[in-house]
Amino acid sequence: MFADFLKRLTQPQPAPLSDFDARLALAALLVRVARSDNDYAPAEIARIDRILSTRFALDAGAAAALRGEAEVLEAEAPDTVRFTRAIKDAVPYEERLGVVEALWSVVLADGSRDQHEDALLRVVANLLGINDRDSALARQQATRQT
Repeated sequence: MFADFLKRLTQPQPAPLSDFDARLALAALLVRVARSDNDYAPAEIARIDRILSTRFALDAGAAAALRGEAEVLEAEAPDTVRFTRAIKDAVPYEERLGVVEALWSVVLADGSRDQHEDALLRVVANLLGINDRDSALARQQATRQT
């Protein structure tokens, strides 16, 4: 299943993602950000589950199952660019701002901002087509909610 998904993402002109694949790509990106400091903390896992539950109207079990699939996909995926390209192509700008806010929320969930997380968020926001100002505003919003 994941090999097929990754193959579709790596095509020179990938087809638009289905709703499920877009959810999986976003969940894998959340997991990648949480793992970027080599400390996949329980607070980050819980935050990812809440984000998935809220964003996609999933119950706790379905959100955890989606995160579990995303963990496997993230571990197998070659790079972050393909996730962000898939999300950028599938999601309007305003919703991508919400994605960046969700990513900042995961980074801040364990109470610390690691330099690896910061660096990855700067790259991801840029790849999603989010400018620095909007990313900073998304971080501030995530900080207020944390």
